[in-house]
Amino acid sequence: MPHPETLQFGTVTVPLIWRASPRTRRVSLRLDPKKQALLITYPPTYPLQHILDFLQKQQKWIIARFEKLKSQSFSFLDGNTIPIAGKLYTIQHQPQGRGGAWLDGDTLIVTGQSDFIARRVTDFLKHHARILLTEELRHIAQAANLTPSKVDIRDTASRWGSCNSAGRIMLSWRLVMAPHPVRHYIIAHELAHLKHMNHSANFWSYTDTLTPHRKQAEAWLKLYGTSLLSAQ
Repeated sequence: MPHPETLQFGTVTVPLIWRASPRTRRVSLRLDPKKQALLITYPPTYPLQHILDFLQKQQKWIIARFEKLKSQSFSFLDGNTIPIAGKLYTIQHQPQGRGGAWLDGDTLIVTGQSDFIARRVTDFLKHHARILLTEELRHIAQAANLTPSKVDIRDTASRWGSCNSAGRIMLSWRLVMAPHPVRHYIIAHELAHLKHMNHSANFWSYTDTLTPHRKQAEAWLKLYGTSLLSAQ
């Protein structure tokens, strides 16, 4: 029996992504904001019918999460409004212009063919993120006398940041769309891992010495984080 590509709950169609993992012992569900789909992780030998039965039992949760994801999603298209560093800008396409994309007052000007608007907006945001996030991280790190070995700005499916044992910090470029308290908290969170490579009580205590925004940022990300992860 092949794995279905979608799940139908009444009028709601949910795309599915199947991921067999030998490291998991149970079925887990997570929405992938970028792909607008339900990610199903399962043991390789787990019977498909048991997974399908489990999905039916979880249909209320799946529908609620999927509809919330769809309602919060926004696209990088002409006339749409997007947040940059917590401020709203309207995308304005100028097909005859040159220069890619730039900010002009409350407008993000995007030039060239209409087929490439989303890509050029994304390129602009990634470039802006490298400048803004790197500078903000440098400022917080210097104030705390912390020195990461390297800083990467990347695109991830669900993580806002990470820090490995070598002191290399990764931040999602999508943070450039979040307001300052959220960026400050995420950066402080990853920098705190330079002292505590875990999520112990000592880690959280140290994180709170680096930023006053933890509760505010966590509440904001719970409400709006998915919309940033799904924007494209």
